[in-house]
Amino acid sequence: MKILVCVKQVPDTESPITIDADTTWIIEHEYIAFRMNLYDEYALEEAVLIREAIGNVSVDAISVGPSRVSATLKKSLEKGADNAIHIILEKNAYCPPIVVADLIAEYARHRNYDLIFTGVMAEDDMQCQVGPLIAARLRLPCAASIIKETLNKEGAAITAECELEGGITETVILPIPSLLTIQSGINRPRYPSLSNVMRAKEQELIWIQADSDILSQPAERVVSISYPEQTSKGTIIDGSPDQKAEQLLAILHEKSLL
Repeated sequence: MKILVCVKQVPDTESPITIDADTTWIIEHEYIAFRMNLYDEYALEEAVLIREAIGNVSVDAISVGPSRVSATLKKSLEKGADNAIHIILEKNAYCPPIVVADLIAEYARHRNYDLIFTGVMAEDDMQCQVGPLIAARLRLPCAASIIKETLNKEGAAITAECELEGGITETVILPIPSLLTIQSGINRPRYPSLSNVMRAKEQELIWIQADSDILSQPAERVVSISYPEQTSKGTIIDGSPDQKAEQLLAILHEKSLL
């Protein structure tokens, strides 16, 4: 069995984010750190768990982006991927999901993957589109927001439990090959083992230049991005409990809430 896991490198949420002068993306200054998208960590871990459960499984990790993305792919090897593919796109800007999906689908089209896993969304744009778009391009059955999956004994189908709104779940059975987008909480991503860290240092990535024909047909563009509007600051009330109660009542009366 062959499993392809799509991973994305995203800015760390603790890094200071500065929007560029054109308000179309962020400035990649020296203080901003990049790491693997959290949801993709769960997708990778799920693929490794399948390999450990049934054996004879090859797990490939793939990512699209500039040279810095190699660090995230090395991390994929450390976490258990057998191979890592970097589709080089030297563009430090927003990349539409359809472009990413087309590039990955073009790579996977004739490589006979049994399963393709993606995270349910990316932390930076939260669009949830790349996985379903890859499935559409490859004409594969797709299930989204998976919180549990089980391969049948023959390996010809996979049963997946999908998270819906309001605490409702849906169980579907998909033939293999198929694509699943993995929700957080399905497993506990592991820390890299020392042996995998040493292997990742020596192992070469597979480098592929992004197809210029795909890049020449952008389906969308960013008009602008902005910081959230600053909300009004709260008022801190000091004093004893009785004094605080009196001050709170006065504020509520002042605002005609009581």
